[in-house]
Amino acid sequence: MTTDADSKAEQVGDSTSLEMVARAGLVAYGLVHLLIGWLAIKIAWSGPAGNSADASGAMATLAAQPFGKILLWLVAIGLVALALWQVSEAIWGHRYRHGVAQAREKVTSGAMALVYVALGVSAASVALGSRASSSQSEKHATSGVLAVPGGRVIVVAAGLFILGIGIAGLVRGVRKSFSEEIDTTSLSPATRNAVTRLGQVGYIAKGLALGVVGALLTYATLSFKQQDTQGLDGAMQAILAQPFGKFLLTAVALGFVAFGLFAILQSRYRRM
Repeated sequence: MTTDADSKAEQVGDSTSLEMVARAGLVAYGLVHLLIGWLAIKIAWSGPAGNSADASGAMATLAAQPFGKILLWLVAIGLVALALWQVSEAIWGHRYRHGVAQAREKVTSGAMALVYVALGVSAASVALGSRASSSQSEKHATSGVLAVPGGRVIVVAAGLFILGIGIAGLVRGVRKSFSEEIDTTSLSPATRNAVTRLGQVGYIAKGLALGVVGALLTYATLSFKQQDTQGLDGAMQAILAQPFGKFLLTAVALGFVAFGLFAILQSRYRRM
């Protein structure tokens, strides 16, 4: 039986105001990926330029712009709204699914809520003056976990989980399953196809990058090379170190740009 508290909470999840702010959050989410792609391109062809090619580097780049702190607070608010929307989806959403498919979508919504919260906190921290990079924070967190009993197992599990997310992103891009989440019926067939291709490229590139993050974290932990644990920026550097690395990293960077543009388009066409 649905309680009054459940009904009120569900009304919050379905509120127009939350939807509007969440759609603005999708623009913020896309902007972060556009900046990561831009930073990765700069690293590929000009070397590191002060900011790392990850979320913290994107936030720092945004903070350096005119009215940067105001923009960061708007990004943070939008991302937190996105997280609230995904929480409501995890609890009451995905009614068109049933059984295992519904459970999978609810878990995905819960995971995305955590991602949005983390990015929102990162934006707020940079707006408040924090200069710690994501890579440094991830290294410190990993070191702390490794120090507890069973810590190595926990870190390996985290690495495999991130690797799984990367693989899921690749599959999502190849199968174009993300197209179920957007309503592009008002677009022409050619435009609809272009939006789908944009999403495909973005999901595949982001999935590849996250897969490298998970693989590096797992390998570094299993091989007792704690100093080699890296986040997204480390994954970008690992890609750059490969044969034809500049071109590989450029392709991944353009994929992040595609994902960013797709996220911005979702702010208009995402089903909520």
